[in-house]
Amino acid sequence: MIINTGARTDTAQWYAPWLLRRFEEGYVCVRNPLFPQKVSRYELDPSVVDCVEFCSKNYAPLLPRLHEITSRFNTHFHYTITAYGPDIEPEVPDLQESVHTLYELERQVGARRICWRYDPVLLSDDYTVERHLQTFAWLAERLAGHVDRCIFSFVEMYQKLERNFPELKPIDSADRDRLAAGLGAIAARHNLPIQTCGNNGLWPQYGIGASACTTLAMLGRANGVEFKQLKHKGQRAGCGCFESRDVGAYDSCPNGCRYCYANRDHAKALDNYLHAHDPESPLLLGHVHEDDEVSCAPQRSLLARGKQLTLGI
Repeated sequence: MIINTGARTDTAQWYAPWLLRRFEEGYVCVRNPLFPQKVSRYELDPSVVDCVEFCSKNYAPLLPRLHEITSRFNTHFHYTITAYGPDIEPEVPDLQESVHTLYELERQVGARRICWRYDPVLLSDDYTVERHLQTFAWLAERLAGHVDRCIFSFVEMYQKLERNFPELKPIDSADRDRLAAGLGAIAARHNLPIQTCGNNGLWPQYGIGASACTTLAMLGRANGVEFKQLKHKGQRAGCGCFESRDVGAYDSCPNGCRYCYANRDHAKALDNYLHAHDPESPLLLGHVHEDDEVSCAPQRSLLARGKQLTLGI
């Protein structure tokens, strides 16, 4: 199975001590967001966890002890670095610092295990098509060769986002085409593979691959192992990723990104971080109670046993 540490919150940036403790103790509990009394327990054992998938905007807090995980588990890293400043991503490091941290991550795990995420792409009076292309070019020049690929997506205009981000401008088909053409051309100049994420259209004419941010083939290539030939169900419409299990919780990320889908509001997330998180609890937020229904989640290895690939990082 694949364990995901960053789909619901930026665990690497804000909860690194808790995450490291969970791997040290060998298990983690996750509360069902729809049925809160139901708690799933996952064993963090290499015999059943085939890969640990990370996603973060800042790996710096985790880097000093990351080897405690990478020395035992196959790993893969999504690193989100965008054009936005603190007006949209209040608690995210600036571009220079983010690039430096990515270099440090690469020194530990190798470029093949890192995907650079430039998403979501959104438009406002300050963040125009031209500004995106300028920033993307600046980043591509510095990140090409240090990552395996780039993944981008266009922001999805859901109701909560319209309420929290009223100055957001809709991205019409002409804007999408201009951005896709520009991003594809810049990536090509730097020999940087680029693809979309989710249901964001197809632009093979610009050298852009279709959505599949986390596939078994990708994870196997990154770690020098081979997975079984299994169907990728995807996480949502248009997604070609393989299914994973997230260990985090919604309403827990203090980054304050205004486009965030995982927080109902920043104040709630910050309050949970400050008052509901116990680094010694098996749950990211709160504790397991006597009336909780705790069950051991089904876990099985997806590796094709006896097949080892050559890993070059």
